[in-house]
Amino acid sequence: MMKKVFVSILLVFSLAITAQEKDALLPKANEEFAAKKYADAEANYRISHSKFPRRTVANYNLGNAIYRQNQFSESKIAFANALKNIKTYPQKHKAFHNLGNVFMKEKNYSQAVEVYKNALRNNPQDEETRYNYALAKKMLKDNPPKEDKNKDKNKDKNKDKKDDKKDGENKDKDKNKDKKDDKKDGDKDKNKSDKKDDPSKNQGQPKPNPGGISQQRVQNLLDAVNNEEKKVQNKVNAQKAKGKPVQTEKDW
Repeated sequence: MMKKVFVSILLVFSLAITAQEKDALLPKANEEFAAKKYADAEANYRISHSKFPRRTVANYNLGNAIYRQNQFSESKIAFANALKNIKTYPQKHKAFHNLGNVFMKEKNYSQAVEVYKNALRNNPQDEETRYNYALAKKMLKDNPPKEDKNKDKNKDKNKDKKDDKKDGENKDKDKNKDKKDDKKDGDKDKNKSDKKDDPSKNQGQPKPNPGGISQQRVQNLLDAVNNEEKKVQNKVNAQKAKGKPVQTEKDW
């Protein structure tokens, strides 16, 4: 069962001497690395690289020193810079292998798979690299990239939105249909109510007579006539009263 990544941190020693100057810091940095003085080794590797920027040894070993200090992202930069100038297969294999270890630490399994694959291309017989490559593929399968997960989630969300939209449209159609049906039923009820008077609405109100004059109006006219007749009768009675003699004394 796969348990851990095989870490292969190997220093590259260089005996190259320039025509003008020998790199005295590189051997010193290698000694400090072997003594586990990784911070001191890092400093001297950086100085060595600044003096001889075209050499790949200091840059590669710098990546190892930084890696040992658990600064994985920074070590990744050093390994990548070394790979730009490395030309031999063994050195490429080691640089790719260690770079793959960095991606495994960062849980970037997709990149680790690709880098280990490149390491195997430069040394197909290395069993540690082959093991790490298989482990990286398994971890990638068990832990797919977040982008893929987000794509799946977005697909599900979009599908849900489409379904919700479709359901909403169907509900709106049903509502509109219900409204139309209610309107039709309301129109029918209105027609029925127009044809048949509501008894409660006509309580206390005079019903119209065939002549078009209400009963109350007829009663008012009759009362007016009666009042005029009374006035005429009162005048007649007043004239009669004027023709009688007026009594000045009382009768005994």
